Amino acid sequence: MIISNGMPLDEEAAAAKATALAQLETPCIVIDTAKMEANIRRMAEGARQAGVALRPHTKTHKMPQIAHKQIAAGASGITVAKVSEAEVMASGGIDDIFIAYPLIAESKIERALRLSERIDLIIGVDSLEGARRISTLAKLHNRTMQVRLEVDTGLKRTGIPYEQAVPLAREIHGMEGLDFTGIYTFRGAVQGGAATLDRLNAGLEEGQLMVKLADMLRSEGIPVRDVSVGSSPTGLYAASVPGVTEIRPGTYVFQDRMTAAFGLCTLEDCAAFVVATVVSRPDDRYAVIDGGSKTFATDVQPRTSPLHLEGFGYLLEAPDAVLERMSEEHGMIRTDSQHTLKPGDRVRIIPNHICSTVNLHNNVYFMEGDRLVKAPVAGRGMLE
Repeated sequence: MIISNGMPLDEEAAAAKATALAQLETPCIVIDTAKMEANIRRMAEGARQAGVALRPHTKTHKMPQIAHKQIAAGASGITVAKVSEAEVMASGGIDDIFIAYPLIAESKIERALRLSERIDLIIGVDSLEGARRISTLAKLHNRTMQVRLEVDTGLKRTGIPYEQAVPLAREIHGMEGLDFTGIYTFRGAVQGGAATLDRLNAGLEEGQLMVKLADMLRSEGIPVRDVSVGSSPTGLYAASVPGVTEIRPGTYVFQDRMTAAFGLCTLEDCAAFVVATVVSRPDDRYAVIDGGSKTFATDVQPRTSPLHLEGFGYLLEAPDAVLERMSEEHGMIRTDSQHTLKPGDRVRIIPNHICSTVNLHNNVYFMEGDRLVKAPVAGRGMLE
């Protein structure tokens, strides 16, 4: 064993990291750069082996510098949800973007048209009215916009109902100013219309539904280049279906307690965690930290199907304690007399859902060895 400064190197490195973390103002998010880069490489290699394009959704990190890492590893471009996010990413040097969201407001279509003058841009549509508006404005500006039709395959969110997709695609394909490139869906871990832990069959069902629809469109004389599917839990399984051309996972870049519970990764693979400080220990039954609902996402609720997670995050320092309740600025951790948590202690917590947790923070800290580098979340709050 190699010894340095009187302790093994692995212990010395851990002590140096702990010292660096102790200097942070809390609550804050820390990203383990080495783990993040390993997650990026694994997904890129999985997409390569499946023979599909990888177009990661940047909703998880909202940072152009991370998008550049994903592209350098093999991603063909990126996905965003809003025009404002696309503008941030384009300003950060990303030049191939898909806005996977139906644009309907003329102001947003105008902004997308301007953006398409300087980058390769694809936009989503899921209605005849939306397609007409895009077509009208594209003709007015003498532009041709690449569009994909969003299809609802069971999540019951945006997307044209599956059985109505062929007639709408036929209308869109014939419109001036539009280049109909294909179809896309977001389904998540859903099988047979219900949430599931069976990622394999959920992914296969998603891919098969979309490939079948693409074949139906082609039989109608409508060319389909893109068949875009897949979340982090299901993406690589959907990618194994012949005919799928692209996957759009997002959470994989950091991973979180939710993806670990799905079996996509281990908790050790989670690159992002919240650092918080214990501010109160009123009695043996609970401790209070300085992070509440303004620090941690609450969209993945405890004890809900299919994951049935206990609490709002996993405490690395106290795995059997539970982040049970939150108010805006307080997080209440259920403990017992055996826990040594005391006021002033730092805790690291892997959130249930990292994507919407990141969007609550102006900055994150990248941990590179024992060095911490502060960086802004450039796309944070870009809702329009």
